[in-house]
Amino acid sequence: MTKLCLGTVQFGMRYGIHNQDGQPSEEACFDMLDTALENGIDTIDTARAYGTAEVVVGNYLEYRKCHRKVSVISKLRPNVIEPEEKDVYSVVRRELEDSLKRLHISTLKGYLFHTPEYVYRKNIVEAVFRLKDEKLIQNVGVSIYNMEEGYEAIRQGMDYVQLPYSILDQRGNISGFMQEAKKAGMTVFTRSAFLQGLFMMRLDEIPSHLKHSKPYLQYFEKLVAQCGVSKAELLIEFVKASEGIDYLVFGVDSKAQLLEDMAAFQSGRRIEGGLLEEIREYYKQVDDSIILPSLWANGRKAE
Repeated sequence: MTKLCLGTVQFGMRYGIHNQDGQPSEEACFDMLDTALENGIDTIDTARAYGTAEVVVGNYLEYRKCHRKVSVISKLRPNVIEPEEKDVYSVVRRELEDSLKRLHISTLKGYLFHTPEYVYRKNIVEAVFRLKDEKLIQNVGVSIYNMEEGYEAIRQGMDYVQLPYSILDQRGNISGFMQEAKKAGMTVFTRSAFLQGLFMMRLDEIPSHLKHSKPYLQYFEKLVAQCGVSKAELLIEFVKASEGIDYLVFGVDSKAQLLEDMAAFQSGRRIEGGLLEEIREYYKQVDDSIILPSLWANGRKAE
């Protein structure tokens, strides 16, 4: 059964194409974290690269004294290891210890590569497994964009994998990767169900460099009306209907948005089988320039 995992990138920086309120205050973040825990969400996803997110989460854990009630997953800072670096272990350990200090905890439930290409570098992989042996990490993994990196993570015997998955981006299912990851005993996290809020935008708000996404979004709005559900319900139920997903990682800008998303997750509505197949067929081949936010800046890396 798929569970919710609260993503915290919005807690540390302004994030999302549809973000209209900017970065929430620490007080607002504490309120959202309280609400999440009260509703059974006990897994938090953060990262060194998410601005001040680790600091906010750490302050919350320390202030509420709830370290034992929460599982925290963080990520190695992107591109932190130079190609010529010889003492990779020391760099990774320093980065991990800095994250643990900011989070006010002694071990991470999961520590992921934020640079997915690191799965191909034997010395970096060995470093994180050594830190797992030293009990500073309970599970090691990688946050991927392409399925090839995920298959390499399987070959390396990693525990966690996080990948984008949504109505628009079904590569994890179509390729069979999620099924293979589960066979290998991995815990599968999916993110970007809302694609940074793109699904929530009005068609006249879509920026010019994403105008080719409009037909897909128009069809999505037709589906919402046809099903008689909210956009959030349809997006979340689509993910829940896909086998092999352990956690749906979602981020929020406000408590109101958090309450809406939790209600959508708990609504119990299901997508009828025939309609589900229709959705899968219509969206099975969407261009990378739409589904990968890193390509939204006119083909240049934007993340």
